[in-house]
This record gives sequence, C-alpha cells and structure tokens, in this order.
Amino acid sequence: MTHKRLFVLDTNVLMHDPTALFRFQEHDVFLPMVILEELDAGKKGVTEVARNVRQVNRFLDELTCNASHEDIESGLQLSQRPFDMNGHGLDSSGTLYLQTRSMKFELPAALPGNVPDNNILGTALALQQERPEARVTLVSKDINLRIKAAIVGIHAEDYYNDQVLDDVNLLYKGMVELPADFWQNVGEGMDSWQDNGRSLYRIHDEMTRDWHLNQCIYLPGENEFEAMVREHDGDSALVEVLRDYRKPSHSVWGIAARNREQNFALNLLMDPDIDFVTLVGQAGSGKTLLTLAAALTLTLDEKRFSEIIMTRVTVPVGEDIGFLPGTEEEKMTPWMGALMDNLEVLTQSDAAGEWGRAATNDLLHRRIRIHSLNFMRGRTFLNKFLIIDEAQNLTSKQMKTLITRAGPGTKVVCLGNVAQIDTPYLTETTSGLTYVVDRFKGWGYGGHVTLRQGERSRLADYASENL
Repeated sequence: MTHKRLFVLDTNVLMHDPTALFRFQEHDVFLPMVILEELDAGKKGVTEVARNVRQVNRFLDELTCNASHEDIESGLQLSQRPFDMNGHGLDSSGTLYLQTRSMKFELPAALPGNVPDNNILGTALALQQERPEARVTLVSKDINLRIKAAIVGIHAEDYYNDQVLDDVNLLYKGMVELPADFWQNVGEGMDSWQDNGRSLYRIHDEMTRDWHLNQCIYLPGENEFEAMVREHDGDSALVEVLRDYRKPSHSVWGIAARNREQNFALNLLMDPDIDFVTLVGQAGSGKTLLTLAAALTLTLDEKRFSEIIMTRVTVPVGEDIGFLPGTEEEKMTPWMGALMDNLEVLTQSDAAGEWGRAATNDLLHRRIRIHSLNFMRGRTFLNKFLIIDEAQNLTSKQMKTLITRAGPGTKVVCLGNVAQIDTPYLTETTSGLTYVVDRFKGWGYGGHVTLRQGERSRLADYASENL
C-alpha cells in the first residue's frame, strides 16, 4: 500500500513549472510562508520566470478566494482546480497546506546559506516532528539546498515531473541499423516498385513494429541501403530509398553530405512533406551548415518559402555583456555568430558560382531575418523557413510557444546539442529539445536525426573526445 506523502515545495519549482502544485497526484503539498514572499518578489517583469510566478499567484488566488480561514487551516483540496493553463486535466486529489502560523525548529547554528533557504529547511524539519506518520519530502531544483537538507536529516528530491526520459541515452535517434541478414529475411514477402522516380519497398516483417514514421533505416557494408519509413501499419511498412546527397551532383547550395547522418538530415530538410525537423549532435557535426544550405536552396532556388527566420535563446556562456544598442536584429547579431560563420562558408562555395555568392551576401540583409525570442508571442509566420538554434537551452513551454507560431507553409527546424545546456535548472532530460524530439516521434510530418560524427576539423574532433 502506498502511503500519502507530504511535499514541501521550494520557490524555484513553482518558478520552473507553475502547474507543479497539481502534479503530485494523491499526495499533499505544503507551502511555507517564505515561498509566498519570494513569489511576490519575483512577479515583476516580462521574463518567463516572472510570467510563471504570476500564473502561480493566480492559481493560489483561485484556491483561496472563497475559502475561510478555517478552510485554509484544514487544507485546500487541489481537485478544485482540475485544469492546467492549456485546459488539460490535472489528476490531483491531494491537499494544499499553507503555513498559517510560526513553526518551532532548531537548525545547526553554523549552517551556511541564506535566510529563506534555512527557513524552508526549518519548516520541513518542524513538519517531520509534527507529522511523524507522513513522509515529508523537500522538493527543490537547487542542488545545494537538497544537500543541506540531507545533512540536517530531511528527505529531499529534485522535481521530476518535467523529465521527459529517465536517461538521455534513451532519446530517440531517428534512425535504426538493419540486421546483416535483412534481405534474406524480408526478400520473399517484399514488394518493390517505382513511382515518379522514387524506389519504394513494402516490407512485411515483425521488425517493422518498432519503426516510426519518417525514421531512417540503413544497412551498412557492401550492399549499403538507406531508406525512410513512409507508412507504418503493424507488421508492414512502406519505405522509400533516400537520395544520396553525398554525391557532388546532388549537393545542396554547394554543400554535400560527408557521412550517413548528414545525408539523412538533408533528406529531411529538403522534403516538402515534412514540416518539423530536429537535429541533435555535438559541436561541429554540421547542423547549422546543412540547415542553412537547405534553407537557401528552398527559399531562393525553389521559391517554397518567402524568407528565412533564425532565432535562438540569448543565454551567455560567460559573463553577460550587458545591454546592446540598435534594432532587434542589431541586438541579436552578437548571438548569431554561427549564422555568420556558416554563411561565410556558403558564400565561398565554388559550386554556388558567382551569382550564388552574390545572392547569399545579399540575403544577409534582405532574405534572412534575425528575431529575438522575446518578441515571438502572438506572431504567426506564413511560408517561412524558421530555424531555432541552440534549442537545448529552451524549456518545454518556450519550445511550445515558438513552434505554435508556425502558420501554413512554414517549416520549423530545431538545432541543438543536449550536452551543452547553459540555462539554469535545465538538464539533458528536461530540455525543451529533448521534449519535442520525444513528443514528435512518429508524427507523419516530422523527422529527427542525431548527428554522431563531427566534421569541423581534426582539432575540434579531438577536443570533443578528449577534453
């Protein structure tokens, strides 16, 4: 039998996920008074954290507006507020307790830390003494606070509800290697035909059960075979042989794929039927270069999109350089070094010719738009090629805000490396990039590839492996 638990929430949990109050199912939640003080201090501003704080305040106001002091003393039923901000049901049947009186506790006199953290620790310690029948757990995104909680004898946990996977190694790779005896196993029950220059195979085999739509499949070796799953129905799958972009004759804006994963990526980027692409890989694996090459080709040569929009979260790696002068695009320019570096490579490509180089230079000011995430709310992009760079630094909520900006005819590409996260309280398993890769897995109009091999330089490859 599962015993009801009492979770004491830290402020950063509510700042991270305003619906955290309703995420503990049948268990109870306790908010110390110092939490309300910290929420009040963090409600001002236009940042994502300030918006989350204001949403928490609205939730608490809904729960307490019609409650008497006696009701608050005895606890508020969280099932009174059964929907989240998007109207989705929240399966919460626990009780919310707010601190209504001073609680006596004793902490070590030499315990380091600020007053609010120690107040939360003391409240959790006092609850343990008052309610020995309940398992009191402090929930915090702050690692140091969890360590101090363990030192004073309080059970503490991280907030796991926003964790997409238990291990980032379980993240969907977007491709699967076929067994060496693949042709022998499926040869008899396989149909093959040509359709408008496309080579298609209908495969009937149990192995197709684990495949997903738009997943890339390959057979290495002498009989190399690379294809993409176009239809999937139980033990049957329709696969299409991929175009080989490693051949110079099939280069995209003068760029040819250097390995299998890059070839898969270009097939997804150039496919008119795929609206959403995610590319995950280490630094130097070619994510931005391939995406820009495809964007230029589809925008200038094939006229599928009216312009290219590029954005990224402005999280500095080192010290913040402060406010920047100029327009929105001028302010974003220092953050768009990757864009400029890759455009320099594309403009110097001999395969693009003189016209290609001149057109790409002109695109810097006319056809490529640089936008800040701060001004994305309420916008709708029509017939645009939207590139979201450094997407691993976005939360799942921010990622949803961006992707839902896409209107008819828009293609969205998310690029990132989940091993390089700079946003506080985000991890490999809670990143917005991990979230969308997992949620879009198997969607008929989306595709994903994990780029494994770096192609920047031998120095960069050695540094990635050994530093």
